[in-house]
Amino acid sequence: MTDGLLYVLSEPGAVGEDEFHDWYDTEHAPARVAVPGVRSGHRYGALDGATPTWLACYELDLAALASAEYAAARRRSPRERSVVDRLATLDRRVYQLTATYGEYTGPAPVIVSVALTGDEPALDEWYREEHVPLLLRVPGWHRIRRYRRVEGAGPELLAFHEISGAGLFDEPGYRHATSTPWRDRVMATVTARERRVFGHHTTVR
Repeated sequence: MTDGLLYVLSEPGAVGEDEFHDWYDTEHAPARVAVPGVRSGHRYGALDGATPTWLACYELDLAALASAEYAAARRRSPRERSVVDRLATLDRRVYQLTATYGEYTGPAPVIVSVALTGDEPALDEWYREEHVPLLLRVPGWHRIRRYRRVEGAGPELLAFHEISGAGLFDEPGYRHATSTPWRDRVMATVTARERRVFGHHTTVR
């Protein structure tokens, strides 16, 4: 079994908000969590004022994405075709888990998603030896999972942080973890970076 994450950013665009959520919550997302090997699904809304505004993430065995059941789930109904054609953004990415730090059963109230492309060995060493230990000392910083992108667009590496709330960004421990000399050296190697903050919207049933 290879643990993975299906990570989908979306922006309604010309789709009305009620129609968008009804489609996502009653058709699109439930079809995916019904696939064997898909263990959970959650939807999050942006807290950072950036777009795309919505994130859906599904924890799964990567083999599930090659199954006949998943292929069937991706066949679009007339309703789904109508919605997807009007979306401003549907950005689908697949990641493979490379490391987990901390324990948490979720869903987290807030997700911090940091995607990077840079000097991978240097980033790995910094995360493992300094950044992760410092963040996990911050009360409410529950778990950090790191991934490598295997499908889709965007930076190559993803750090997926599950935290209790956006107020943690004001904590001295967080400010220290994001302002060390080692962090500055490593970030100088980064050629692409996306940082997003999302709040939990709903769990897919």
